Amino acid sequence: MLTRKEILSYGLSFPNTYQEAPFHDPNWQLVRVKGSKKAFLWTYEREGCLNLNVKVDPRWRDFWRNTFDAVVPAYHQNKEHWNTIILDGSIPDEDVKRMIAESYDLVTDSPSKRIYEAVKKIPKGHVATYGQIAALAGDKKMARAVGNALHNNLDPEHVPCFRVVNSKGELSGEFAFGGAGAQERLLKEDGVEVTCGRVDLGKYGWFPEK
Repeated sequence: MLTRKEILSYGLSFPNTYQEAPFHDPNWQLVRVKGSKKAFLWTYEREGCLNLNVKVDPRWRDFWRNTFDAVVPAYHQNKEHWNTIILDGSIPDEDVKRMIAESYDLVTDSPSKRIYEAVKKIPKGHVATYGQIAALAGDKKMARAVGNALHNNLDPEHVPCFRVVNSKGELSGEFAFGGAGAQERLLKEDGVEVTCGRVDLGKYGWFPEK
């Protein structure tokens, strides 16, 4: 189960974020977005458990609440647009992170949608790098944001994240695509050869900029 320190560190891994305790109470630690100062992650202990408040797309709000008993209408916030996650050990860490990432996307002018649209353009039988996708999404410097968006992709059926590799053609961490060997299997089904965890970019790379 994730600790508060791990939760806050994850929240701060997103671009242009900072931590704050606005109520002069160390129990309430928030992560905000620079500029707008909007909070997307609230952390506090209540009734013996660490709680998180996260913003939620109304289309996913009830999905999360119905999937996990420990996801409930937000404590002290708008219950239509915010959920409370009770960290009692019943929710997988990756699902907690997905909800935090969604909250970040909702309170920022996040490039995630542009990233996903760029990934959709990668033809079957080809791969692209994080840097290429960042450039196609409008900012070649946001390769890390590409990684965050792809690892939190809620629609893998239509956004083929498995076709994205690093600048050396190496595959991503196994957790991102459904378990050990999943990305390699999906690429091979696409007709892409993988050797020792790497794809030959000269042969399979997609270069739309040319």
